[in-house]
Amino acid sequence: MTLKSRRQLRIVDIIKTQEISTQEDLADRLRREGINVTQATVSRDIKEMHLVKVPTGDGRYRYALPEEKTNGPHSERLLRILRECVISHDASENIVVIHTLSATAQSVAEAIDNLKAEEVIGTLAGERTVFVVIKPKEMVKGFLERLRQLLG
Repeated sequence: MTLKSRRQLRIVDIIKTQEISTQEDLADRLRREGINVTQATVSRDIKEMHLVKVPTGDGRYRYALPEEKTNGPHSERLLRILRECVISHDASENIVVIHTLSATAQSVAEAIDNLKAEEVIGTLAGERTVFVVIKPKEMVKGFLERLRQLLG
């Protein structure tokens, strides 16, 4: 995974969990996490990621992801996240366990959620692990095969 990809995944996680209102706030947050960035780099990331500012309800604005605009369920962004972040996967009964690079499990879970696979009841992400609950358990084999195809 490139430094840029890792940084942009962290940006997604940060703006989903915190109210970030300026590029400098975002750059400061990244620096506190040990990611050395300039305001210009953050500005380019924001533009490339098509981040938008949305009202917070108290007269301020914060950065947010644009509405998901995909070309079908397997957009390039989702495929890139899966391919770059998934380390391994396995299953037990109706639960698929996916191991990811550090701090990318939430992004992988979101990518899986966005696949809109009817057999997936839901996902649960930690720091490096994603649980995918499948129903019925007979569908696990098909889900794993599709995941392998997506991972390339």
